[in-house]
Amino acid sequence: MVETRPSHPDRWAILAVLCASLLVVVIDVTVLHVAAPAISADLDPTAIQLLWIIDVYPLVAAPLLLASGVAGDRLGRRSLLFAGFAVFGVASLAAAFAPTAELLIASRALLGVGGAMILPPTMSIIRDVFRDRGERIRAVGIWSATSAGGAALGPLLGGFLVEHWWWGSVFLINVPILLLVTPFALKLIPVSRAESPPPWDTPAVLLAAAGILGVAFGFKEGARYGFFEPAALAATAVGVFGIIFFVHGQLRRERPILNVRLFARREFSVAVGCVFLAMFGLVGIEFFGAQYLQLVLGLEPLAAAVRLLPLMLATLVGGLLAARVLGRLGTRRTIVFGLAGTTVGLLPMLALGVSDQYALLWPPFILIGFALEVALVAANDTIISSVPADEAGGAAAIEETAYELGGGFGVAILGSILAVGYSASIGPIEGVSSVGIDTSRESLSRAVDIAQTMPTTMADPLIAGARDAFMAGYHTMILVSVAILGTVTLISAFTLRDRS
Repeated sequence: MVETRPSHPDRWAILAVLCASLLVVVIDVTVLHVAAPAISADLDPTAIQLLWIIDVYPLVAAPLLLASGVAGDRLGRRSLLFAGFAVFGVASLAAAFAPTAELLIASRALLGVGGAMILPPTMSIIRDVFRDRGERIRAVGIWSATSAGGAALGPLLGGFLVEHWWWGSVFLINVPILLLVTPFALKLIPVSRAESPPPWDTPAVLLAAAGILGVAFGFKEGARYGFFEPAALAATAVGVFGIIFFVHGQLRRERPILNVRLFARREFSVAVGCVFLAMFGLVGIEFFGAQYLQLVLGLEPLAAAVRLLPLMLATLVGGLLAARVLGRLGTRRTIVFGLAGTTVGLLPMLALGVSDQYALLWPPFILIGFALEVALVAANDTIISSVPADEAGGAAAIEETAYELGGGFGVAILGSILAVGYSASIGPIEGVSSVGIDTSRESLSRAVDIAQTMPTTMADPLIAGARDAFMAGYHTMILVSVAILGTVTLISAFTLRDRS
């Protein structure tokens, strides 16, 4: 593919502004991971509400990303970016002072709307201002390192803010950052839109949103309650039919809003799957790793976040070195190396127990962070380089949808696996009533709350049993992750080809 326009002269300064914008959005994916116990203590949400507080952000953002990418191509990516800033800022204020779990869920949903408006323009503008592929790979590496590093920074920032202020400060911090970024964005971000965008197609946008949200909700509910439950079956059916009708309509249109034929290319499809699974693993590992450190080992939020620091640093190093790795190994070997390294890195976690074994934890974190990040950069380059600049919005929307759904599914599906293993492992405890045992089966945090109302002779066995049950579910979750990532590693090795 030959580029006909030169790269933008201020492209590296523009990249810095875009990465700052991206950082605010991706931090919010994981910033609640160490704040969840504080939110539980203050707002007293049910176990389901707590998962929705975490999940609703990516699950709302994901179905809106396609509409956002197309709107940016048509109306201007710069304008959409600033509109996203405004929505994200208002939603952050609402979330910070939410008095109930229901209002916090609603505010997180609005944050998802703002995030969906910000994310696609960041990648589309990179595609537009970096015309040289070599420079673009480095830019995508920095963008990807910011994304993964921000996801890893979330727990550290959240732990510091919760320990020194209150849980609402994890949202309030967004406002001054956005106010600081906006003047630089106004000065540097160029007007960017597709020269010949496709016509707007409202039915297609609605079908795509219904399809993505239906499948996401169906899998989420199915993983938690069973895939043959009526609600899970209905949601999945709506999602599948929505996607089928969307694809059928796009194939018939001369100028579709999304070139679905891209998925016929093996490299493109596998790259999208790689992004999905990388975020699936990264966000899931961070969220439940934070719960393990706080609820099982009893660490304070900031101390737990510091334990996750090697994961964050490894992702940053991986992003900065990814272009060099990609140039030396090629696309196929880089993706296979990343997925295989992540699979191997998960295995030592099977040896974790209820005692502090941090020496077993930080080497896997370093391997997982670095390996996932270089795989993400290779996948990002494959996706964004597959289209001309005029179609960058659609490709960026697909990529960001994989990011958001990967994170959302990681928490929902891995969390459901852990919850099933946890509930099944809690048995009768002498002196504790059946009602107390049933309530303790909801979650480890519920068991801790109940134990605080009991005499020590009953509380200690309850907490010990609940922690053992949590680790049984945690190990099951790791085994499932190893099986999924190992399978995808083999698929990538046999289906991908190196790109020139």
